[in-house]
Amino acid sequence: MSKNSWTDTGLSRTAANHDALTPLTFLERAEYVFPDNVAVVYGSQSQTWKEHAAYCRKFASALQQASIGTGDVVSLMMANTPPMLAAHFAVPMAGGILNTINTRLDVATVAYILEHSEAKLIIADAEYLETVRNALTLLPEAPRLIVYADAEVGHTAADDVETFEDFLSEGRPEAFVHNIPDDEWSPISMNYTSGTTGRPKGVVYSHRGAYLSAVSNIVSWGVPRGAVYLWTLPLFHCNGWTMPWVVALQGGKNVCLRKVDGEKIVSLIVSEAVTHYCGAPIVHGVIKDAALSAGVRFNPPVAALIGGAPPPASLIAAMNEVGVSLTHIYGLTETYGPASICETHDAWMDFSAEERAKLMARQGVRYALQAGLTVMDPSTMRPVPADGETIGEIMFRGNMTMMGYFKDPGATAKAFAGGWFHSGDLAVLDADGYARIKDRSKDIIISGGENISSVEVEDALYRHPSILTVAVVAMPDDRWGEVPVAFLEFREGATHSDAELMQHCRQHLASFKCPRRFVIASIPKTATGKIQKNVLREMIIGLQSSENIAAR
Repeated sequence: MSKNSWTDTGLSRTAANHDALTPLTFLERAEYVFPDNVAVVYGSQSQTWKEHAAYCRKFASALQQASIGTGDVVSLMMANTPPMLAAHFAVPMAGGILNTINTRLDVATVAYILEHSEAKLIIADAEYLETVRNALTLLPEAPRLIVYADAEVGHTAADDVETFEDFLSEGRPEAFVHNIPDDEWSPISMNYTSGTTGRPKGVVYSHRGAYLSAVSNIVSWGVPRGAVYLWTLPLFHCNGWTMPWVVALQGGKNVCLRKVDGEKIVSLIVSEAVTHYCGAPIVHGVIKDAALSAGVRFNPPVAALIGGAPPPASLIAAMNEVGVSLTHIYGLTETYGPASICETHDAWMDFSAEERAKLMARQGVRYALQAGLTVMDPSTMRPVPADGETIGEIMFRGNMTMMGYFKDPGATAKAFAGGWFHSGDLAVLDADGYARIKDRSKDIIISGGENISSVEVEDALYRHPSILTVAVVAMPDDRWGEVPVAFLEFREGATHSDAELMQHCRQHLASFKCPRRFVIASIPKTATGKIQKNVLREMIIGLQSSENIAAR
């Protein structure tokens, strides 16, 4: 049969053979297949999947009673609590678009997001009410405000606000019908970038992309049926890397957590038999230290994804010692979170623990359902050779890539130039085809004509047993153009001289890559644990007059 003759066969899409892909169907399945399995636990609260599905329907019905319909944006500024989890189903079930806001943002940025997204309603945790209220005063037309008072931590709502419980009571779940979109290329959520170099951009996710990203997490990470997932990762961050939908599809249990607390996390992992969690390197470091302090080694081991900044190989090795099996993933807000993974191989067991950890710290290969990942020269759009040396830009394409930036066609076109999504991260391809990040394009330090990877310098410093956190940035220099400066946080009670730190660096780095200055300071981080190097660059200006510079 010729290719063109397929159009004459009478084959077509019908209700029997085609359905729009959406993770909303995962909730229906969880309720049907796992009705009595525990779906959510939070302090004294617990819901089965049957109860959680009913809760989501009531929530969605209340939204519709509040005139939320197709395409309307509903914003939430909340901690990892049951309503925040339920919103990942309830808002799109009502036809709305979910917009979760970073809880550490300032008033002006929150106001910008609410106005830019055209939010019709915002649900705020009482902890963040002052920020939200101040943001609303900056808007020409403020959305309706609902306040959630978390009884588990003793929060109460102000007398002059509409409470979430009162709002929820307006729902009529018995009459609610799921709003499944006819077109899977419809927005399900909108997440704003961190905005460290300007106004944050609204990254739009589709129902199709969210569905495939969730399934891809299950396939690539091997999430089993009945997994117990601990919410160490903020739900506002890339919709929790699509994990609300992952846990529903597998009939697992969500263990909610308001904030990262090492002792609390270790306790919950043991008491709730947690099997999976995710986080940035700093979160894993907190868990490791708490487990060591308590003398706990998790058995059976806990599976964890590590994202954010490229993790030091030393952390991967250390987590294994406390019973946490780390898998390194890489992605961006624009790729629904994880879009590449460092797939391990049995042959790696023949290497030393240190060499194996270095292999596992790479960004790796594309996720199971992502169409493409490569490293290319952005000017020629040609792949770099797999020599571990030639630097290019990591690029993605496929269903696990955003629909685009909301109301910003110029930025969207630039991001998708040449048919690939440009990540802005610089990397090499190793001989086995695995990608390995060298730096963000703006974080490469060019000193005397030589490129210095801040990631490489940070990894060397992380090998020092007394260093808790490190961030390396460039400082302008009259002679060299730029030189590296290391900001450091030490473990409690540890101190070291610049000379000792320099000696350590010279054991692991070429001399021109060694930091010219070591600064002991509290390192600023985002709510997801990412180090804010833009803030550190501003701090550099005040350091340049100092004469205490380590010799090159």
